[in-house]
Amino acid sequence: MSISPSDEIREFFDWLDKQSVSLRQEAIREMRSWLDLQEATLSEAKSKEAVQDPSDGLPGKYGMIGDSDSMKEVFSVLGKIIQTDVPVLVLGESGVGKELIARALHHYGPRRKAKLLAVNCAAISPNLLESELFGHKKGSFTGAHKDRKGYAEEADGGTLFLDEIGEMAPDLQAKLLRFLQDGEIRPVGGNEICKVDVRVVAATNRDLEEQVRKGSFREDLYYRLAVISLKVPALRERKEDIGLIARFLMARNALEGLPSAEISDEFIAELQSRDWPGNIRELQNELTRAAAFSKGKSISGDS
Repeated sequence: MSISPSDEIREFFDWLDKQSVSLRQEAIREMRSWLDLQEATLSEAKSKEAVQDPSDGLPGKYGMIGDSDSMKEVFSVLGKIIQTDVPVLVLGESGVGKELIARALHHYGPRRKAKLLAVNCAAISPNLLESELFGHKKGSFTGAHKDRKGYAEEADGGTLFLDEIGEMAPDLQAKLLRFLQDGEIRPVGGNEICKVDVRVVAATNRDLEEQVRKGSFREDLYYRLAVISLKVPALRERKEDIGLIARFLMARNALEGLPSAEISDEFIAELQSRDWPGNIRELQNELTRAAAFSKGKSISGDS
């Protein structure tokens, strides 16, 4: 009858118990070294698996996928401003990936070691947005049970991304303008002024120039934010990228444990025939749905 590994280990320890103290200590050191080596090897393997990049082999730059002329123009502009601190206004329809521009400006720029904080100006009540941005003092309003730093102070040294900036109320626009001019914030309910250093990137799917003409957005704030304006093209304007983006999204789904499948050329042609009003967000939802209900390992034109 064969001896199991556990029995062999027990026999070894029984033998080791009868040896000298110095030999036992040497054996323990060797076993610890072996365990450390195994742990390091396993950790390295997990690390390599964790950093697997679904964009490997796909054309693109700055963490974005694309080989169309319109995206090459975006990459070109980014290359010229990424190492600067100039404010950037990102324009584009909902779902085109405006937040990816903010990430690129931060992660590939000189502020990458500090924080990137994002604020959705449309998702926060106008009454609370000032507190979220600039912080508040204890007792400054109902529910303010303690002092709290705002996003601007938390992002000191890094980047502050203001999404849906076109939804900001006029009175807060004036306070944001002062912050952009002087780099100073005053928490709600506070008297002390705090100096912060952040790069501001704003984004909107609205026509801010039209809002300026109508008087719903401050002209001086617009020019402060739009030192550089960068338009992200809609998906229908870069249809040659749809196949690349689709394969990237399916690879990312696979890594994240979401429905995924291979994509046939026939299905890509079908995707390219659509206008995608919801842009990349809509494409991702459609691909995930198609992968979940696909009959095989790949998605064909009739899936």
